[in-house]
Amino acid sequence: MTKAFVFPGQGAQTIGMGRALADAYPAAHAVFDEVDEALGEKLSTLIWEGNTDQLTLTENAQPALMATSIAALKALEVEGFGIDNVSYVAGHSLGEYSALAAVGAISLSDTARLLRIRGRAMQDAVPVGVGAMAALLGLDFEAAKDVAIAATKDFKDEVCQAANDNDPTQVVISGHKPAVERAIVIAKENGARRAMLLPVSAPFHCALMEPAARIMAQALSEVAINRPSVPIVANVIAKAVNDPATIRSLLVDQVTGSVRWRESVLWMGAQGVDEIWEIGAGKALSSMIRRIDRTIACKNIGTPDAIAALQG
Repeated sequence: MTKAFVFPGQGAQTIGMGRALADAYPAAHAVFDEVDEALGEKLSTLIWEGNTDQLTLTENAQPALMATSIAALKALEVEGFGIDNVSYVAGHSLGEYSALAAVGAISLSDTARLLRIRGRAMQDAVPVGVGAMAALLGLDFEAAKDVAIAATKDFKDEVCQAANDNDPTQVVISGHKPAVERAIVIAKENGARRAMLLPVSAPFHCALMEPAARIMAQALSEVAINRPSVPIVANVIAKAVNDPATIRSLLVDQVTGSVRWRESVLWMGAQGVDEIWEIGAGKALSSMIRRIDRTIACKNIGTPDAIAALQG
C-alpha cells in the first residue's frame, strides 16, 4: 500500500491529549519537554491538566496540537512505523506545521515557537466580534464561493471568502461577521442542508488575516527550513512540494489563503495513495477523507492502544 501521514488542525484539541503516549513512550514525553522548553512555559501541564477554555485559545491550541501529533509520531517510530514508510505528508492548516516538523523541514523547537507566534498573530489580526466563520453543509466549494461573492455584492468594504474546502459536503467560509451572517441566509436559500456560525475566535484563512501574514513572513524569514525527507502536500496549492523556499512562501500564503483539503486528498489518491494515517488528536480528517475518497483506508493514531493495534 502507498501510505500518507496527515496531521489535524485546530478544533481537535482536548484536555489530556497525548498524556498516555507520554507515559508509555519516553520519546513521546521528550517531545512535550522540548516544546515546554522552546516556549519557556509548561504547555504540557495545560494540555494534560488545564481547562478547556485556556487550551482552546489559538496561541495555545496550535503548539499543543502539534506537540501531540509529533509525540504520536515518535511513539510510532519506536514501534517501527516511522515517517520513512510514507510517500507524502499533509496537514490541515496548523497541521501543515506538524507535517513539516515530522519530515525534518523545521525543527520541533522552531515549529513550537512559530505556532505560538502564528496563533497570537491570527488572534490579534481582527478585533473579537468583528469577524466570523461558518460551516456550509451540503454545498460544494464552487457553490460556497458563489455564496460568499453574493454576500458582499452590495458591501464592497466587507470580506467573505470560502476558507476551507474540507470535503464534498462541507465548506467553511470566513470574513466580516455581517457578511458571513448574510452568506448563511444565502446558502440556505441555495440548497445548503445546514449553515451555522462556528465557535471560533477569529476569521481564519481570509483576507482579514493579512496582518498575521506579514508577521509570519517575518518570523519564517528568521527560521531555517530544510528540504523535507518526504514531500509535503501544501494546503494552498493541493500538490506536493519539497523546495524550502517554496515551502516558506506557501506558509505565508496559507494564512490568508484557502485550505484546499479536498483537493489535497484527491491529489494524493491520484498519486496512488491508498492508506492514510491521521497522526495526533481526534478523527476529523479521517471523516473528511472517507467522504472525499472511500477507496482510501484510514487509521487514527493518537493513543498507545491505537499503536498496539498496528502490531496485529
